[in-house]
Amino acid sequence: MNAQELVQKHKLLECIQCGVCTGGCPVSRKANLNIRKYMREVAVTGKLTIHPQNELWSCTTCSTCEIRCPKGLSPYEFLIDIRSVAVEEGKVAPTIRDALESIFKNGNPWGRIRSKRSEWTQGLDVKHISEGAEILYFVGCTPAYDPRVQEVAKSLVKCFNNAEVNFGILGDEENCCGGEVYGMGEKGLFEFLVEENMKLFNKYGVKRVVTSCPHSYHSFKNRYKQTGFEVQHHSQLLASLIENGKLTFSREINKKVIYHDPCFLGKQNGVYDEPRKVIESIPGVKLVEFDRSRERSLCCEGGGGRMWIDIPGERLAEVRVRDAVEAGAEVLATACPFCLLTLEDAVKTAGFEGKIEIMDIAELLSQAI
Repeated sequence: MNAQELVQKHKLLECIQCGVCTGGCPVSRKANLNIRKYMREVAVTGKLTIHPQNELWSCTTCSTCEIRCPKGLSPYEFLIDIRSVAVEEGKVAPTIRDALESIFKNGNPWGRIRSKRSEWTQGLDVKHISEGAEILYFVGCTPAYDPRVQEVAKSLVKCFNNAEVNFGILGDEENCCGGEVYGMGEKGLFEFLVEENMKLFNKYGVKRVVTSCPHSYHSFKNRYKQTGFEVQHHSQLLASLIENGKLTFSREINKKVIYHDPCFLGKQNGVYDEPRKVIESIPGVKLVEFDRSRERSLCCEGGGGRMWIDIPGERLAEVRVRDAVEAGAEVLATACPFCLLTLEDAVKTAGFEGKIEIMDIAELLSQAI
């Protein structure tokens, strides 16, 4: 894609240079990312420059810039297309390159072999989607392979079984959803994953999908361009099960809980109420709020490929953990595997070990049933 194509596709000449995108960007100061200047540079000079790695790859694709743009432009999508050019020219960090290669070879970005994808289910009552299941639980790469996030998947299975949800998984056949592949600019690989996943969904007649990853939810709902199946995030299904009296509680969780809105669930898709309904339904829990919550929520820096590249400077997740501790919370809850990992890491790096616990809402819920 050349500069002129970018100008037309992203309507760069409509930009009024107000700077709201850069001003609202959570990583602009940290990474010297001036998206307004970058867009103007391409529009006015007609030249396409691959900016330094710490700038180009600092964007978390959180969509704050799009939400606040008075002209309805999408600066982060413009940046993703710049990344596409960088990927084509091989101007990417080795960690990004390795993640993309692993997705192509193994169906996941973590360098793990496909035959290990469903190991987390050992000892659990989980069936394959082909065994008459009504709902596909699309586990996702991180919940399938990361030991910490596997606990979220296990908790969700416990909740589903308690509510007698007729669900199944794809097991070792499951692929990466491609959400972060798109965000890293490798759109050819993304289209390949869409094709492979749709083949699987069609093979097993999948009509309903639930996923515990907002990035998968966003991809299936907004980027797959399909109408063949309905997709829910696990917070939506859990809230529905609670509302319909399908989940029963056996114990209280007497803790003060603060909820962190994942960008791909909140800002990108407007899912704010359901996770809070889940938390508030748990006996004994007191929900408190961040000053920056809902559409003002502070990004954890996990999206847009940032799980595979580190940008120097204080991490936003550390700010988030500090704010949670200051609010008197005992548990910082979220509903995204990337948020869970970045926030847990921030507890250690910011020196808050023993002061606050990071949990997914499914883990909180499973403790109470």
